Amino acid sequence: MAKATVTGLSRPSGSSRASGPSGSSQLPELKASWWESHSVALASVRFSAMARRLPAVLRQAVAIAWQANRRDTVAALALNLLAGVATAFGLLATRGVLQALFAAGPTLDRVRAAVPSLVVVAAATFVRSGLSIIAGWAQARLEPQVLTTAERRLFELTTQVKLAAFDDAGFSDEMERARNRGSLAVQFLTRGAIDLTAGLAGLAATAVTLALLHPVLLGALLLASVPAAWAAVRAARLAYLSNHARTSRRRRLWMLSDLMANRATAAELRAFTMRPFLLREYDIMAGAETRTELEVVRRQTMTRLVGGVFSGVATFGVYVALGALLVDHRLPLAAAGTAVLALQAARNALALAVTNVNRVYEEGLYFNDYTDFLARAGERMPPVTREATVRAPASIEVRDATLHYAETDAPAVLGANLTVHRGQTIALVGENGSGKTSLARLIAGLYHPDSGTVSWDGTPLSTVDPEDAWRHVAMVSQEYWHWPFTAERNILLGTNDGPRDGTNDGPRDGTNDGPRDGPRDGTNDGTHDEPRDEPGDGLREKTHDGLVEAAARKAGAHDMIAGLPAGYDTLLSRNFAGGQDLSGGQWQRLAAARAFYRDAPVLICDEPSAALDARAEHALFAALRAGAPDRITVLITHRLANVRHADHIYVLHEGRVVEHGAHLDLLAAGGTYAELFALQATGYTAA
Repeated sequence: MAKATVTGLSRPSGSSRASGPSGSSQLPELKASWWESHSVALASVRFSAMARRLPAVLRQAVAIAWQANRRDTVAALALNLLAGVATAFGLLATRGVLQALFAAGPTLDRVRAAVPSLVVVAAATFVRSGLSIIAGWAQARLEPQVLTTAERRLFELTTQVKLAAFDDAGFSDEMERARNRGSLAVQFLTRGAIDLTAGLAGLAATAVTLALLHPVLLGALLLASVPAAWAAVRAARLAYLSNHARTSRRRRLWMLSDLMANRATAAELRAFTMRPFLLREYDIMAGAETRTELEVVRRQTMTRLVGGVFSGVATFGVYVALGALLVDHRLPLAAAGTAVLALQAARNALALAVTNVNRVYEEGLYFNDYTDFLARAGERMPPVTREATVRAPASIEVRDATLHYAETDAPAVLGANLTVHRGQTIALVGENGSGKTSLARLIAGLYHPDSGTVSWDGTPLSTVDPEDAWRHVAMVSQEYWHWPFTAERNILLGTNDGPRDGTNDGPRDGTNDGPRDGPRDGTNDGTHDEPRDEPGDGLREKTHDGLVEAAARKAGAHDMIAGLPAGYDTLLSRNFAGGQDLSGGQWQRLAAARAFYRDAPVLICDEPSAALDARAEHALFAALRAGAPDRITVLITHRLANVRHADHIYVLHEGRVVEHGAHLDLLAAGGTYAELFALQATGYTAA
């Protein structure tokens, strides 16, 4: 097996190195990003600083629990505290029992004298048990609600941050920690906080009892608690540092695992005999992970061993102090018996408290990852502005726009200029990496330029709420997602509010200002059935309406959908029973149907026919041309025969617009466009 050396305990993930058969090499995808700087700083903070933050962490966790369910939060905390009070009453009543039993006189009289205290002990035990059970019930109810609340808060941000945030590799690491560990930490922290409350309440009850018996016993108990607490905190610290340092490597390990056990990659993996390479990469990553985890376990065990030894010595000291008090007659025998019971109860309460100090401390570190991600993701949110509003644009103008992606030197778009009016189709052409998609995303308002402006009807998009612009945009992306819903729902995803009800949301400068109440060909009356729940897709309708079918027909997808086992109701995911999968071209038709159903005034088609056959491609572009008079259409394609009908063609190279004009004008100019067109034409005209 190839060797890999990663300590994972004292340096960030960017310092991890793995060596393959040819020697040691730095894995570039494991390098730390600036986005991780706060987490790297967090990993180096001392426990004293974390201890000062612990109350704040607990307050934040309780705040989320309070938001999830106030009643269960109050019940879980208050009932555990009351259970601690019941414990104190029980221990003090036990002293009364022992005093009565150890008193002089006949046995029957002593037993009778002990009965009232025995009743109090029984009642306290009953109350404590009942309170603990009800508190556990409230806690069990609270935990899933807390997890849902935490995840919802996370997803509210991840679905709203600027698209540019996902271009930063460090953002992925931070999001991975917040998603897979940070949000769970909220649930675990809530559980730990409640259990810690129970442990501390029990410890406080025994401490009060011991203080009332003799103050020396209280001091001895506190000293005996220090070694176990230190060991628990130290073990948690080691686990967190290791987990933090291994985030990128574990993400790569999960990626490799998915590649080797995925239906989508299975054929290519076999055809290119990738199995040995992927297994070797897995061995490198898994070997490093295993060695790191074993090292963490070794260091944690040594820590717990040291803590256990000193804790045993300290406990022995407590009993020595108890014996000395008895010998000096400074503590009655009944009180000593009560003290022994209190010390045993304190040991159990201390074990619960220490275990949950460990949990709360460790989960608090992960919870900080979660809260820090929320705060820093909040900094990546689009600006909230109401300086201006936008309607369906009659014209879009790009002036001197420049765009850089994170961690890249060369600009994706550099000084671009273009103008397009409603009813026009423009085409963006050029070689791979020339900036076509980036420029289209600027036009759609998905990105804002670093310099220059993108304006709709003279209003810069930087001054409006992004969603005000996005609701006017439909996009057929070259990176469309295979949404695991029914065929119908895949088309309906093109609207924000589900199926249309035949109403219209107002004019847009003489045309619709939103989804139309029927297709252009008048094939449907615009009505729609009420939605109902269905397993596997809780958002589908009783029957698909004519609008869905019309959109599918325009995209050349209707016959394909009709041929599926359940037609429009077919679930398109092999991950569920009865689910079906589609070919690349069929998925692309579905993506186009989604854009047609959305029926937005700005339509961006980025390689919309890359996976289509010739007949489907011809039908798609015919549908695009038919609807062009009512919208602004931006077309990106490498198949230049499809852009001949565009009103204006922009040729990009290394982010710059190097040529623009109509098809015939660009051919006559003999530049880059003419060269690319001639190269493609050669394939059809050569003998």
